[in-house]
Amino acid sequence: MTAELVRGQNHPLSQVRLEIRVSAGRPVTAAATLGDESGRVPGVEWVAHPGVPTLPGLEVSRQAAADHRLAVDLDAVSASVHRVSVLLALPTGVGGPVSFGSVAAPFVAVTGLDGTEVATYTITGLDAESAVVALELYRRQGAWKVRAVGQGYAGGLAELLADQGLSQAHQLAAGINDAVVQGLARSVPAPPPRTADGDRSRQAAASTLGPDQGAGPYGPAQNPQGTQGAGYPAGAAPADPAPQPAPAGTPSAPTPGAGGPIDYSHPRRGTGAPPPPAPTAPPARPGQPATPVAGDATGWSMEERLYNQVWGMFEDLARTTAAYRSAVDFAETRMEKELDQVLSDPRSRMGGQGDAAREAAQARHLQLVDQAREALDRDLVQLGAEAEVVEPALPAAYARWDSPVWHAYRVPMEMPMAVRLGDLRLPESDPLGIPMLVRLPLERGLWIDSGRVNSSEGAFADSHDLRRLAMESAVAHVARLLAVHPADEFTVHVVDPAGSGARELEPLVRSGVLAAPPAAGAAGVAQVLGRLTERVDLVQMAVRGGMTDSLPPGFDTAQQLLVVNDFPHGFDDRAVNQLRYLADEGPGVGVHLMMVADREDADAYGPLLDPLWRGLLRLTPVPDDHLADPWVGHAWTYEPSLVPPGSQVLQQVLHQVAQARAKY
Repeated sequence: MTAELVRGQNHPLSQVRLEIRVSAGRPVTAAATLGDESGRVPGVEWVAHPGVPTLPGLEVSRQAAADHRLAVDLDAVSASVHRVSVLLALPTGVGGPVSFGSVAAPFVAVTGLDGTEVATYTITGLDAESAVVALELYRRQGAWKVRAVGQGYAGGLAELLADQGLSQAHQLAAGINDAVVQGLARSVPAPPPRTADGDRSRQAAASTLGPDQGAGPYGPAQNPQGTQGAGYPAGAAPADPAPQPAPAGTPSAPTPGAGGPIDYSHPRRGTGAPPPPAPTAPPARPGQPATPVAGDATGWSMEERLYNQVWGMFEDLARTTAAYRSAVDFAETRMEKELDQVLSDPRSRMGGQGDAAREAAQARHLQLVDQAREALDRDLVQLGAEAEVVEPALPAAYARWDSPVWHAYRVPMEMPMAVRLGDLRLPESDPLGIPMLVRLPLERGLWIDSGRVNSSEGAFADSHDLRRLAMESAVAHVARLLAVHPADEFTVHVVDPAGSGARELEPLVRSGVLAAPPAAGAAGVAQVLGRLTERVDLVQMAVRGGMTDSLPPGFDTAQQLLVVNDFPHGFDDRAVNQLRYLADEGPGVGVHLMMVADREDADAYGPLLDPLWRGLLRLTPVPDDHLADPWVGHAWTYEPSLVPPGSQVLQQVLHQVAQARAKY
C-alpha cells in the first residue's frame, strides 16, 4: 500500500533498489547528495548532478526536465553514507520561472523497480524558494527509511548545498547550472505539458472505499466502533476516479510559463473525463493568488465540476492542516532535543549559559510555529475565498437547507451524483467547513447516533433531547434524499415500534411522501422487514439469472429506504438477523437502511450486531469529531445538515415531492 507522506513524515523502506520519480510540470534540475552520520556532505564528490550524474549506488538525470527518474541502490552506497537527499532546483538564466511559488507543486514518488509506489509526497507550501530538498532516504539502526522534507531555499541551490555543510557550495551550484544551461541549449523543444489524463500522478485520487468502499474522504474505512475511519463517508468518490489515496480542483494552476503564482493547487486534482470549457478566473495581480471561480475543476458537467471542486477543497484542507501539525511537532521535537543537549552538559545546567541556551531554543520553537501558522493561515484564506464563491453556486443536492436554491426547487428528472449530509471541519480551520457529499446511489446505510456523543461544546448528556435531535436529523436526511431523486425512483418505509418518533416524523406523514404510515409494534416490524427481505431475495435471483424483465407486474423498481427508530424495541432475534441481512445485501439491489439508534441500548445482542455497526456510516445529530480522512487520519468534526429553526423549506419541498409522486 502506498504511503502518502506529508512534510516531516517518514516511512520504512522494504527494498534497497529503488526509483525516485519526479513530476514538476516545468523543467527542473534534479540532484542528490550523500550525507555522513551527522547529515553533512563532506565534499563535491558526494554530490550527483547533471555534470556528474552517477555515484556508487546513485544515478540522476543529465539535464533539466519536467519528469525525472533517479535510480538508487542503497546496498551499493558506501558504508559511511547514512543519508541520501533528493534535491530539486529551478535552472537560472534560461527564461523560466524563478521560484517554485509560480509553478505547480512538484510530486515525488519512491517506487520499486517494478513501478510499485512505496511512498509519495507532494511538495506544497513553497513560495519564493528556487531550490528544495524534496525527500531523504536515511539509515536508522541498520534499516533504511524515507522522510518527506520539503525544505525550500530562496537563495537557490547554492544556499541549499551550503546548508548541508558543503564548503564549495557556490562553485558547485554554478557548475551545475552551467551544465543544465548547455544541456537545454542542445535539447530539442520540449513537448506540451502532460495533462491530467496522461499523468497518473496528477489525476484525482479516489477512495477505493470510495466513500464508496472504504478509504477516502468522500470514502470511509470503518473501525471496530462503527465509526467512519477514513474520511468522507461512504459513497463519495469522485467521478472517474484514478487509483489512489481521497475528497478535483480549485483554482487552476497557471499555464506553464505564465509566471503567475499558484496557491494550493494539488497535482492530484482532476478526473479522467475530458472537461468542457470551464469558467476562467479573472487574471490575478502580480504577487496575488488567482481569484477563485465556482466550477473551476474538471468534469463533464457543472455538477461534476462542483463535486470535484469540493473534493479538492477537502483534500487541500486536510493536507495543509497536516503540514501545519507536522511543522509544530518538528518544532517541539527540535526544542526538546536542544534542551536535552543543554541539560546533558553539567557545565551549562546552571548559570547564565544554560538560561541563554534555553531561551534560544524556545525562541527558535516559537519562530518555527509562527512560520507554520502563517502558512496555514494563508491557505485558509484561499480556501475561505473559494468556499464563498462555491457555496452559492451549489445545486440543491449539494446545498445547505438555508440556501436560496431551495426557493426555486423543482423535483429533478434524474438522480444527482451525490447528496450533502452535512459539513466537515477541523479545529485549526474553524469556522471554515467543507460540504460532506456522499455519492449516490448510497453504497451503505446510515446510522444516526441517538446515544451519548462528545460534541464540540462538551458531552451532550440529555438523552431525551438527543433522541429528539437524532430523529429531526434523520427526517432532514430523508427529506433531502426524497428531494434529490425523481419522484418515482425513491420509496421510504418507516419502522417506529413504540411511536416515540411520531412528532418528528409528522412532516413526512402529513405530506404523504411515505410508502405507508410508520409501522408500529413487533408485528409491524416483522411485516416491513419480511417484505423488504423478500424483495432483496427476489431481485438478487432475477439479476443472477439474467431475468430482470420477469419481475412481477407492478413491481416497485425504485430505490427503497428503511428508516428504523428506537432499535431494538420491537425486535426479536429473527428481526435482528433480517436487519443485518438488509444492511449487508440491500444496497447492492437498491434497498438502503437508516437506523436512528443508541448502540448501548442493544448491548444485550453483544457481538451479533458488530458487523451491522461497522457496515453503516455513523452520523450524529450534534457536532462530533468522529470522522477521519484517508491520508493522515485527521479527526474531522461532522456537523449535520439541519433545517433552520422556523424555516418552512422542508414542508415546501416535501409538498412538491408529494405532488410529483401523485402523478405516478
